[in-house]
Amino acid sequence: MHTSLFVFDIETVPDIDVLPQLTGETAPDPETGRKMLEDYHLEITNGRNGFPRQPFHKVVAISFLRATIQRDDNLEMYEIEELRSGGDLTSEEKDLVNGFFAYCGKLFPRLVSFNGRGFDLPVLKYRAMKHGVTARWLHQSINKWENYTSRYAPNWHCDLAEVLSDYGASARTKMNEVCAALDLPGKTGVDGSKVSGMFDNGEIDGIRRYCETDVLNTYLLYLRHALHTGLTDHDSYNHAINLTVAWLEERAGDIPAYQEFLDGWRDSSGGSFNVL
Repeated sequence: MHTSLFVFDIETVPDIDVLPQLTGETAPDPETGRKMLEDYHLEITNGRNGFPRQPFHKVVAISFLRATIQRDDNLEMYEIEELRSGGDLTSEEKDLVNGFFAYCGKLFPRLVSFNGRGFDLPVLKYRAMKHGVTARWLHQSINKWENYTSRYAPNWHCDLAEVLSDYGASARTKMNEVCAALDLPGKTGVDGSKVSGMFDNGEIDGIRRYCETDVLNTYLLYLRHALHTGLTDHDSYNHAINLTVAWLEERAGDIPAYQEFLDGWRDSSGGSFNVL
């Protein structure tokens, strides 16, 4: 049984270094290169989608929240232990990717993400292969159902985008949309469209903090999902929420993004922080 939740998210920029091999062209500057990569994808999709596919993303931030899982009979209880981004402001992509796989390989947690199967993990796998990073733990299997690579094993990797849409049976939604429906804060201050510009300007700390608030939203959605599915009960859910609020309040004075998140959460929930 897993004893930890590992809620994660990544931020990326298009990898324009691939252009010479992919298209035979070289970009004079990052902005032009991203437009060239977008044009390539528009061409191969007949104009339907210019967003670069998973191999063509460079990882610039990996953020995660680790929470312990305690059990009482069939009920789980969660307590936040840490929320941070991997590496530091000067870390190269190889170090970030290696750190992610090495840390999870030691922790062996239950992974939690929003569209992690569709985007985050595939990107991390491609970049791991690029840099020669090994992740044997990710591909080990107890049986064909109980492992990290099984799509229908939410006790191993709970991708909320998959689970909440019944694996595509109903419409897939964006995380911000689900947060709005459930009176959760959603994105505060920054969205993904600004990451490339922030990266060009050297605003790595801002990207990392933005990524951490996405992780917080994913954790809050997971807590609500765990309550709905009976993994936890109301008392344990409310306890986890109160612990999270206290954890953020303790650090909000030093990290403005956490204070902004708390303010947004207070507003979205009518002051209750969604204690139910």
